[in-house]
Amino acid sequence: MRNIKLILAYDGTAYHGYQRQANAALTIQQLVEERLSKLFEHPIKLNGAARTDAGVHAYGQVVNFFTTGTIPVERIAMATKGLLPADIVIVGASEEPVAFHARRSAQSKIYRYRILNTRPPNPFERNYTWHCIAKLDTALMHQAAQVVVGTHDFSAFRATGGAPVSPVRTIMSASCQEMGNSIIEFEFWGTGFLYHMVRNLVGTLVKVGQHRVTPEGFAAILAGRDRRAAGMTAPAQGLFLIEVKY
Repeated sequence: MRNIKLILAYDGTAYHGYQRQANAALTIQQLVEERLSKLFEHPIKLNGAARTDAGVHAYGQVVNFFTTGTIPVERIAMATKGLLPADIVIVGASEEPVAFHARRSAQSKIYRYRILNTRPPNPFERNYTWHCIAKLDTALMHQAAQVVVGTHDFSAFRATGGAPVSPVRTIMSASCQEMGNSIIEFEFWGTGFLYHMVRNLVGTLVKVGQHRVTPEGFAAILAGRDRRAAGMTAPAQGLFLIEVKY
């Protein structure tokens, strides 16, 4: 039995998230499992590193599965080009030890969130950014984002409906920078993230960028552990899973 690791890049616009669902909603996991099952000629069950939500994208989602198939790993990506739709691509494949698990073996993840900060909308960015019309103070948002670096209780940025797990997480780095063409990017590197945590952080940091909350006020929200004090949940389409580190 071989343990195969794949790195997936996908545009999540047309899907109801990564994870297979009990209803008939189309998900990344469901579609990739079906196509790999055809390729390997036996049922495939994927373990995913992250359960990205509907509309969320990935450059570096990691999955693993077990197979008795003999297709060399260097041929898997090419072999799936005709099976997978154009918005899902296998960008890497390797054979791993039996103990490797895409989620449980992960040490940290990097997420990026993109904002289009201009008055007219851009039709080519509508599925990949949150369109914020009011001018945002990028430097102030970057300053406030440094508050989350370290180990903290992130209850203030935890969505309802998530798994009953500890709200304590460690963030190694956080940044906010203007990239040109009116694009602002947030990036968070951490050992783990709560349900909607990045989107809730961004929704609150945007209030800092609008001068509605000070960096000190943002720190107080984190320390207060009250979700009601934080900002809105930023829209899904601006979020990207960039990398999973092992």
